[in-house]
Amino acid sequence: MSPTGAPAPADAEAVCLALLEAHLTAAGLPDVAGQGEAVLDGALRALVKRRGAEAAALVSRLAGEAPDKAVRKVARRALYRLTQAGVAAPPPAAAPAAVVVKRERAVRAWLSGIDGSGSRAAWIVFEGGVGGGLRLCSLIVNDEAGILETAGGPISRKRLEAELASLREGQKLPWVESPPERARGLVAEALAIHERAGTLPPPEFSRWRALFESAAPPEDREGQAPAEPGLAGRSAELLELPELMGWFVDPAAIPEDAMARLEMQDSRLIVSDQIKAERAAAIVDGVIAKVFTLDARRRWARRLHEMALVFEATGRAEPAGIAAAAAAALADQTRPVERLPLVRALAMRGLEVAGEVALGRARLADVSRGPRPARGGPATARS
Repeated sequence: MSPTGAPAPADAEAVCLALLEAHLTAAGLPDVAGQGEAVLDGALRALVKRRGAEAAALVSRLAGEAPDKAVRKVARRALYRLTQAGVAAPPPAAAPAAVVVKRERAVRAWLSGIDGSGSRAAWIVFEGGVGGGLRLCSLIVNDEAGILETAGGPISRKRLEAELASLREGQKLPWVESPPERARGLVAEALAIHERAGTLPPPEFSRWRALFESAAPPEDREGQAPAEPGLAGRSAELLELPELMGWFVDPAAIPEDAMARLEMQDSRLIVSDQIKAERAAAIVDGVIAKVFTLDARRRWARRLHEMALVFEATGRAEPAGIAAAAAAALADQTRPVERLPLVRALAMRGLEVAGEVALGRARLADVSRGPRPARGGPATARS
């Protein structure tokens, strides 16, 4: 025995040899897959030396029928040595014909834009598998919570086109076609969020899970031209676009800051406009420092990157360039985040909304930016 308690090589070969000898006339094959190639090779050499032609049938069966590829390879070497020594051995049995089942694969996909809570819809069409035909998997994924909703099932091509036409008419966020593997990767990325957080996707996702587990998350800058740094200065313009009207800092995270801003505005103290501006800027700075952590910076950068791709796909080069530049600025951790106009605008809009909540003019549940399904969520696919 080795100092660790594991069998020494010679002992391992003896154990393996005994296992082989016990199966010389048995119907089944010995389970030698875990022995290691060197141990198995040594045991087969000893078996052939000790039993000669009597070992030929077992060696031949191992060479042709063993489920483990490494076992078959070692057995074929032993079979070759037997024939070189003049021992006639039956040829290895032909492997049974494999049953060919067409692997289910993603063939088309569509993605929505990203709403203010970090949610987006995804439709992915799979083809093949048992029974063939098409299956539509529709999901809502969120960059903080993972997979929020799942639906779908078999769908005909005619029904798919009809559903797409209806979706484009009713969807308030942009809806663009995406490379299927990229869409699969985004879902795999959402699945990884659950694994890190120790949470579970919706139960309906279980029947789709195997189709996403092997997907690779997409590269952040995949297929995108380098951003123009100068465009980052125009990043606040993005919040004027209809698709980004719901983008702002979560009011639920800054109630005290919103109250401080309201108190400053209502103060009867006579101070100069410069002092007012400095106090307002300090409140915004405090919100940014609180909300835009390193993780949050990466998350917002990814949202902007994804929206840049959506703008490109819808033929809007200018907002695509601005979004890409803002994404690059946020992703650069050496760059002061409070100097990016978009970040200040997100904080200011969040303060305004939080102020409306404090004054009773809005319900926090209605304006919260916490994870929730995007508008135009997944339609249940049916044939």
